Amino acid sequence: MAAVALRCLAGWRLLKTRRLVKLSSVPSLKFHITASPMMGATVEQFEQAKNKMSTLKEDPGNEAKLKIYALFKQSTQGPCNTPKPGMLDFVNKVKWDAWKSLGSMSQEEARQQYCDLIGSLVAAEGGSSAQVAAQPAGSGPTYQTLLVTTEDDITTIKLNRPAKKNAITTEMYNEIIAALDQAAKDESVITVFTGAGDFYCSGNDLTNFTKIPEGGVEQMARQGGELLRKYIKAYIDFPKPLVAVVNGPAVGVSVTVLGLFDLVYATERATFHTPFSQLGQSAEGCSSYTFPKLMGTAKASEMLLFNKKLTAAQACELGLVSEVFPDSSFQTEVWTRLKAYGKLPRNSLYFSKQLIRSMEKDRLHAVNDAEVECLIGRWMSDECFNAVMSFFQAKAKLVT
Repeated sequence: MAAVALRCLAGWRLLKTRRLVKLSSVPSLKFHITASPMMGATVEQFEQAKNKMSTLKEDPGNEAKLKIYALFKQSTQGPCNTPKPGMLDFVNKVKWDAWKSLGSMSQEEARQQYCDLIGSLVAAEGGSSAQVAAQPAGSGPTYQTLLVTTEDDITTIKLNRPAKKNAITTEMYNEIIAALDQAAKDESVITVFTGAGDFYCSGNDLTNFTKIPEGGVEQMARQGGELLRKYIKAYIDFPKPLVAVVNGPAVGVSVTVLGLFDLVYATERATFHTPFSQLGQSAEGCSSYTFPKLMGTAKASEMLLFNKKLTAAQACELGLVSEVFPDSSFQTEVWTRLKAYGKLPRNSLYFSKQLIRSMEKDRLHAVNDAEVECLIGRWMSDECFNAVMSFFQAKAKLVT
């Protein structure tokens, strides 16, 4: 993986200086969908539409299938950000053209159009298009990189890439945003984040930096910035009590967002590391504001500027962690407490959190915006490129 990443990164600098040729616009598909007056379908309705599609008895035809594909990609990943396939790769080129033709359509609108299209196909077979939105939610949306469950009035969002130390991919960012949206609307009392396996989260999957889109590094940086802005916004605006159950080491963005949680419980073997300057980057997750507020400017600077790794006990002493538990009894003790919290009056917790957060919400959004703009510049810099390249070179040496 490290060798592949190095080959991808080798093209980064070339892309930064190469003059890009503007492609002619992709002709829009003839299959037409009437725009819905709604702001956008919910994640639950989108999942219901996906399930409904599998019940279609007749082939809707290539044109409709291409539109379904394009709307699905736009709904789950946003505007097309993958390189254009070669001219001889006919199938993938047609699919890419369909996705690209949606332009900057929002994910919410794409979900709505996806639901409308599936609904129209269901209706054409003699069913009711309303069935797509009216179908019971059942077990809720399904995810590829998360395990999301609701039990004892607690919604648990578990990062589920244990083989990769729960490193966050672009897909996982989108799924976490969707999972937070789902949890905000369900009937649970509290929401819990944790990780599968021995790691809580190792931060960004740095292979994200090797997927250079057609528009080059600037496009990659701006798309990544907008995704990060939306991701952090989901935490800032989350209305219910949010609890982190840190079951192992935490790195990068998984650490910085902890300042936006209401409780952070950690096992004694957890560590907390934000190696931003080591990778030529800068703080995010509102940590440039929340960390100095929690631990003081000097201690925050040790973490955010000078890459200091904290033990669980140190993080607790500085206020980043609420309480540390022995590893042998961590899960038992923590979940006994959480189940008790789940029995508390839902609305009382909801409104109390709004009061606590209301005085700072605007400030947090402003901090998020400033951090994202700074990071976009960092990602486009030679300094960041060289730092990430050095990381992969060191990793390659360890492998060989």
